[in-house]
Amino acid sequence: MQAYHFAEADPFRATTHNKGIMNAISSVALACGQDWRAIESGAHSYASHERRYGSLTKWSKDEEGNLVGSIELPMAVGLVGGAVRVHPAAQANVALLGVESADELAKVMAASGLAQNLGALRALATVGIQAGHMKLHVRNMAVTAGAEGEEVDLVASRLRDKGGRITQAAVIEELEELRRQ
Repeated sequence: MQAYHFAEADPFRATTHNKGIMNAISSVALACGQDWRAIESGAHSYASHERRYGSLTKWSKDEEGNLVGSIELPMAVGLVGGAVRVHPAAQANVALLGVESADELAKVMAASGLAQNLGALRALATVGIQAGHMKLHVRNMAVTAGAEGEEVDLVASRLRDKGGRITQAAVIEELEELRRQ
């Protein structure tokens, strides 16, 4: 709840908060042949409809202490024309979702934004988002250094276990050491 309250209190935190929400919504929109740019701009405009930029989501606890989340934003989505009717991947993705109306698609998109926001808030309130990003970054660095298959995770975990600053040179050195063993 505290991480959500930061987004409510600070428009700069709300911007990052909403960016994550829109990452999820825009991904579904793009996959389903929607105009993600219009959806994105409409959402950010809506976030400032009370003359101050704020969160697109609301989080609270009910009488029993359960976490309750909601999301509200305008979305111009459709299933009648545009890319959704001519692009095979968009058609396949809409079919995969099992949606039969624009309203259902909008609800799926909103739910994806709300779910992403819950995950981000959880990460902020526990280990932090940076830890997850850094774990992925070390793996990417290992691949760039030439690690293959199991080497990727081994190099990454060995570097994390050692602690300290992780540089590309350190990744290359660790990979070479692993291969010498």
